[in-house]
Amino acid sequence: MPSKIKTGNSLRTVHGQPSWRLASNQVEAFVTQMGGHLGPVTFACGGRKTRPYSVAPWAAETGGPKLLPIIKALRGDFFCMPFGGNSTAFGREKHPVHGETANARWHFESLENKDGRRCLHLSLKTRIRPGRVDKKILLFDGQSAVYSQHILSQFTGPMSLGHHAMLKFPDAPASGVLSTSPFVFGQVFPLPFESPEQGGYSFLKMGAEFKSLDSVPCANGELADLTRYPDRRGFEELVMIVNDDSVPFAWTAVVFPQQRYVWFALKNPRILRQTVMWISNGGRHYPPWNGRHIGVLGLEEVISYFHVGLAESAAKNHISEKGFPTCLTLEPHKSLSIPYIMGVVPVPAAFDRIVSIEAAEGNRAIILKAASGSTVSTAVDLDFLECQN
Repeated sequence: MPSKIKTGNSLRTVHGQPSWRLASNQVEAFVTQMGGHLGPVTFACGGRKTRPYSVAPWAAETGGPKLLPIIKALRGDFFCMPFGGNSTAFGREKHPVHGETANARWHFESLENKDGRRCLHLSLKTRIRPGRVDKKILLFDGQSAVYSQHILSQFTGPMSLGHHAMLKFPDAPASGVLSTSPFVFGQVFPLPFESPEQGGYSFLKMGAEFKSLDSVPCANGELADLTRYPDRRGFEELVMIVNDDSVPFAWTAVVFPQQRYVWFALKNPRILRQTVMWISNGGRHYPPWNGRHIGVLGLEEVISYFHVGLAESAAKNHISEKGFPTCLTLEPHKSLSIPYIMGVVPVPAAFDRIVSIEAAEGNRAIILKAASGSTVSTAVDLDFLECQN
């Protein structure tokens, strides 16, 4: 029987954070009140269950140094607006790291359950740049996928934004194999990402450009294969690719051969043009990281100038000068929807690296093809990526 729950009293503490729960017959998900972080998420996967997302190892710790809300809650996926560190003010706006959307307390609107569709609706009225963000997390019976939609309204001016999904890899070298849809430009972050003086270490060549993720220049002259992870234990890296916006949808995928499943993310590349990859493998030795944040890969679908912030994304930079936008312009009388889909699919033993993800069944499914020639399919509503309300 259809139901619409209008109370916000269903919070439960999960990994140290008061969170809302929603579940279908394929997925169970939690969303934190503080920062709206999606995680943990449990997917049904071929008769098994898997939790692909990272939760910070300090999530339930008490005492110690006072942490920013985003760092305290750090888990799964969260929406960033503005995306980035935002250490430089944009005019009179001084945003926190990844914006109020990743740090502030969200307001409960409703939890709907109707015809096999679950929808958690949260809202946030921002203060630094006044406006409203509506967060909708949707699950559908029979689909091992999470649909995320953020609707922006009443805002004016340029904005960088995006999603910040983080996967936790099994603790074994090259336990996951990464691939993406075609991209037109790739670069290592062109400024120092970590400082050895502060206990942070990086290995890739600063500012190096690349055409393939399996051949990325390192500081010592070697080439790194970023498609195989974990690798380079003891280092933190940041790279960014610019997606081809001529394709119907862009994708990022990781195959976990031993666990026999693939995680995928789908987006509209005309809204979220770049993918920032945060490779976190124990390279931060300052609190609260303390060398223990290992085997985590952030696959962050954004429109932004790397992870620097709004001021740098709105200004001319060497990415925007190449013709690739690094921010959107919001208009007060128009709402903007940011759709995003993540899911998992079980795969056979011969399944290796994803080479393509294509639409099927009238945009009601996708077919994932491996380099080995094996294919799997799963139900996904691709029309969601064009939704505007």
